[in-house]
Amino acid sequence: MNILNDSIGYILSFKPYVLLPLILLVFSVVFRIPLGKAILSSLKIGIGFIGIFIIFGYFVSNIGPAVQALTSRTGLKMNVLDVGWTPLAIITWSYKLTPLLLLLVICVNLIMLAMRKTRTVNIDIWNYWHFIFIGIAVYEATYSMVLSALSVIASAVLTLKLADWSAEAIKSFSGLSGITTTTISGLCYFPIGLAGDRILDKIPFIQKIRANPDTMKEKLGVFGEPILIGFIIGLLLGVGSGYDIKNTLELSFSIAAVIYILPLMTGILGHGLIPISDGMKYFIKRKFPNASDYCIGLDLAILVGNPGVIITGLLLMPVSLLMAFILPGIRFIPLGDLANLMGAIVMVVVATRCNIIRSFIISIPIIIAKLYVASEMSVVYTSLAQKVNYRFEGYNGMITSFLDGGNLLKYWFIKLFEGNPHAALFLPVVFAGLYFTWRVQKSEQTYNLTDSGSYKVNI
Repeated sequence: MNILNDSIGYILSFKPYVLLPLILLVFSVVFRIPLGKAILSSLKIGIGFIGIFIIFGYFVSNIGPAVQALTSRTGLKMNVLDVGWTPLAIITWSYKLTPLLLLLVICVNLIMLAMRKTRTVNIDIWNYWHFIFIGIAVYEATYSMVLSALSVIASAVLTLKLADWSAEAIKSFSGLSGITTTTISGLCYFPIGLAGDRILDKIPFIQKIRANPDTMKEKLGVFGEPILIGFIIGLLLGVGSGYDIKNTLELSFSIAAVIYILPLMTGILGHGLIPISDGMKYFIKRKFPNASDYCIGLDLAILVGNPGVIITGLLLMPVSLLMAFILPGIRFIPLGDLANLMGAIVMVVVATRCNIIRSFIISIPIIIAKLYVASEMSVVYTSLAQKVNYRFEGYNGMITSFLDGGNLLKYWFIKLFEGNPHAALFLPVVFAGLYFTWRVQKSEQTYNLTDSGSYKVNI
């Protein structure tokens, strides 16, 4: 077990921009893609991810202090610390059951592929920690390996099905064929996005609003340009944070730059993925003529570069802080995860076909629910950190995570397998949401690109 744990730990110690291209290179060899083309494609994928991480890191480093300054001016004081998603991942990979649960997730995907119950090959191994974390939380509550394993299986199966059902929408949104996402932290909100979009479609005033980046540029001219919108948001955030003119302008230019550069990095990533995706489809059609098209499951990073996603996330940041301030029972300030908000709401933006106003409206109740879930689960997260001897320098209090710690699907799975009766009452709601999502993808195999306002970058 120690050797297995050490081996897995060593493999997962590779940065995602190294690990993922290596995995894809192996797939390329299996799919018999010419070696030269496979190497170049893998390198482009790594470069694309590096660009995304660098630009997003730059974004976090600039907007983080502004958000903290804004929070200080509101006088918010809570007794739980938002540590972000990273400590939860570290806790997961440090846990004694992780090697077995990791193998279980891999087996679930292989079995479903063999039985043709999914068309998604989930190679996003790093993000397997989301499934494993559910199993760990269930085990700590029940001390049952059976229930722990069942919770991991259920969450992995559901994620694969959602990845299947969202693949066409992602294709229209990103312009990438044969690609989907298997990151549960954002994927689980796709059904909510679809349902919310259909509800808003019944409201006459909202029904007519086309607020995607392309339409906004057409109707508003220069004032509809995503980079100008980002610049204005930066000005407002700088003023609200009490920044002087110099720092406010630096923040504004930084946000505008992120909105402009991130899609370019996503384009490089997509350019590298195309030969591998085409090679996989050709290989499968040759070996299994009756099989449907398969997709590669990747991290949400392939989607967050869309300007509509960035603008929606920026608009929701002050709303998240405001909700934490005015809602009763919220025990933390959402600082640690706030800059990563785009990843949490990206599939809502996909579901609304990049309509920023609809995405904003639908995401507000999700944000509110996340605040309450993350507050309630702080006891569990603090206990798990203590179990693996994870310490926070200079802090010994309770911890939580706004986004991944407040993930609604994770919370529901944990409570369901703990035997919580209220979670069981939500079973019909969850099944109805999944049935609705399945029906939508059956009736709308291809999204209307003109209406979707998808933002593509040609490299």
